[in-house]
Amino acid sequence: MKPVHIIGVPLDLGGARRGVDMGPSAVRIAGIGEAIAQLGRQVIDKGNLPAPIAETEDALDRHKKYVEPIAAVCRSLHASCLASLEADAIPLVLGGDHSLAAGSVAASADWIRRINGKPLGLIWVDAHGDMNTPETTTSGNVHGMPLAALLGREPLELASIGAVPSVLPQHTVLVGIRNLDENEKGQIRAAGVHVFTMKDIDRQGIATVAERAIELASAGTGGIHVSFDLDVCDPSIAPGVGTPVRGGLDYRESHMIMELVADSNQLIALDLVEVNPTLDNRNATAEFAAELALSALGKRIL
Repeated sequence: MKPVHIIGVPLDLGGARRGVDMGPSAVRIAGIGEAIAQLGRQVIDKGNLPAPIAETEDALDRHKKYVEPIAAVCRSLHASCLASLEADAIPLVLGGDHSLAAGSVAASADWIRRINGKPLGLIWVDAHGDMNTPETTTSGNVHGMPLAALLGREPLELASIGAVPSVLPQHTVLVGIRNLDENEKGQIRAAGVHVFTMKDIDRQGIATVAERAIELASAGTGGIHVSFDLDVCDPSIAPGVGTPVRGGLDYRESHMIMELVADSNQLIALDLVEVNPTLDNRNATAEFAAELALSALGKRIL
């Protein structure tokens, strides 16, 4: 089994609600490193990447707040993930807000292209589409833009990290979507990405949706990067997240996605983002995030 490299990214410049910068520590306190080691995998904790705080930065452009320092963190993460991939390890990125995926996913895409010339498959598990641009955003929060950047759109500060585009629409699958801005809906339709909303999951069942998502992300690609925002889960099981929205995945649905990813043997890298300990209940969300990582890395019920 491949070793796992834990990379913390204490970044909370991308959202309006503070506190997700403490997410990496919370997930570590939940015992994620020790638990992964019990699966028989070697674990190397690479520590946290340096990330500035809002008190020392200027938001500057209200349409893409703090985009320059966010891009600097993402470039650092890109280099760190690429080094782990080149060491034949699985980068496990702990966030921090979802803007960090502009660095982690770009690294996976660059590495896959380099080793076998194939594109990357991306499964984006999230309540939100994260496909706003500075032109469509109503908030200016960059954590709502990383997927647009990875697909080669704006903001250019994030889109230019690694090859452009990092991922192609036909290999990109959104799962668990239930809260989109009106302008963002048009962006998603025009992009041609695959989308499974909570309505689709309610109608088809999580197993069918997860299997189809993996099939779409695997077709013609060199492997899958899973970027999992804990706000995709219902606040009843994951209260400590950056942007909670009712009506999300339940406990078993969340684990089912990760278990089927593990069964596929296609996982290249995993992001777990938007854990906010300031909103959590006795570290329950961080503990849940750690459990999900175990499922994605091969922990079995029997």
